[in-house]
Amino acid sequence: MDDHKEKEKEHTGGNPDVPEEEEEDEEAKRAVLLGPQVPLKEQLELDKDDESLRRWKEQLLGQVDTQNLGETAEPEVKVLNLTILSPDRPDLVLPIPFVADEKGYAFALKDGSTYSFRFEFIVSNNIVSGLKYTNTVWKTGVRVENQKMMLGTFSPQAEPYTYAGEEETTPAGMFARGSYSAKLKFVDDDGKVYLEMSYYFEIRKDWPTFQ
Repeated sequence: MDDHKEKEKEHTGGNPDVPEEEEEDEEAKRAVLLGPQVPLKEQLELDKDDESLRRWKEQLLGQVDTQNLGETAEPEVKVLNLTILSPDRPDLVLPIPFVADEKGYAFALKDGSTYSFRFEFIVSNNIVSGLKYTNTVWKTGVRVENQKMMLGTFSPQAEPYTYAGEEETTPAGMFARGSYSAKLKFVDDDGKVYLEMSYYFEIRKDWPTFQ
């Protein structure tokens, strides 16, 4: 399926909790009750004798492995890993949930370096609509970045989906270095949360040699 991608980044200060709560309240107000979901396996069985409708469903759903569809109506999304890509160093693949080092950091980035993130995730059971992720970053209690990305709508399949983010540049200089806290969240249009994870990372003068 074609993915519709949007990106929004904010650089603000102040209390990091209030804007996020207000945003979640607004999303709750916009929620629409669409009635009970039907398992995808059951949907595919409906009108199976109607040839034109069957072809339309196949075109809409793409390559769905019907043998692996569950009986539940709820979609499932499992985020497998995050890969950090940079032209300055080999790719770093981090399984999710992250495993922190002895200092408590999930990873480290070099200041002033270009990098990008790549996620792999699997969708099962049913179609997930409007999957998006947010990644909010704080330094010394001040929110310095709030990244939002609409990934799109995905049908279940055995092979993982891959999302590659845009290339970015870490802040540079002595004051940019140090410890950062962050929260990563994957959620769909219905407000179902598939991953919510807090972690710490470090911006350093040089790339670490042990990663």
